[in-house]
Amino acid sequence: MLLLFGFLLFLFGGALILLMPALWGREIHHRYSAPRAVTCPETHQQVGVTIDARHAAATGLCGVSDFRLSDCTRWPERAGCGQECLPEALHNAPYTQGEVHLSKARRPIYHLPVLLAGFAAWYVGMLWHSQHLFRGRWMTAVGLTPAELKQIVLWYSPHLLTVAACLLFAYGVAWLVTLQHRKGIRQGILSSTFLLATILLVTLPLLVGLPRDLLLIEAGYTVAAAVVVGAIIGGLSGRLTLPELEAKS
Repeated sequence: MLLLFGFLLFLFGGALILLMPALWGREIHHRYSAPRAVTCPETHQQVGVTIDARHAAATGLCGVSDFRLSDCTRWPERAGCGQECLPEALHNAPYTQGEVHLSKARRPIYHLPVLLAGFAAWYVGMLWHSQHLFRGRWMTAVGLTPAELKQIVLWYSPHLLTVAACLLFAYGVAWLVTLQHRKGIRQGILSSTFLLATILLVTLPLLVGLPRDLLLIEAGYTVAAAVVVGAIIGGLSGRLTLPELEAKS
């Protein structure tokens, strides 16, 4: 009985030790999670920003909180800014929707990086299935003869379907990058990987029963193409635009 009491006392003490930092982290997160209106140092117009409350709470458990922005109404176009408005954001109180007038910021999908990414994915597929890489194994797995493959290459529909699939995937990645209000090669690859995993989960029942070699070849190409698409869209979004248009946004 005494041993059980000691064990329960140990659990209670451990829970108290963990509870205090958790409550402190929750307080930090609650204090800084709401959006705030600040004056942009670059445009001198009012914009809405959001402090990265999770990062502030996590670093606050180790001592002094490290503050940074997680979103701004001018992002992702100006996501690489110096965040000079951060002190004002920490000082200002949160606002409710309609309380302040914020300048409208567009979050467009840049079509040129998407087109480049779609073409790059198609080109990677052409190299991947060429005679220099996996064409022989692919033909064996599918069960095609060289004459049948040559006939298929002359058709327009397979090429059009491949290009359409690459462009559709590229636009999906661009949409995810824009939705998260962030950009960069790493963010693009993460978005591309997430979209690819979602597609695989949906189409997994259709892949059952296919030859193992065919699955390995297509899986390798799909991963390579997804990384290329994510890197191009994440790295080039917001950069391949005319300077005068950027100045007006």
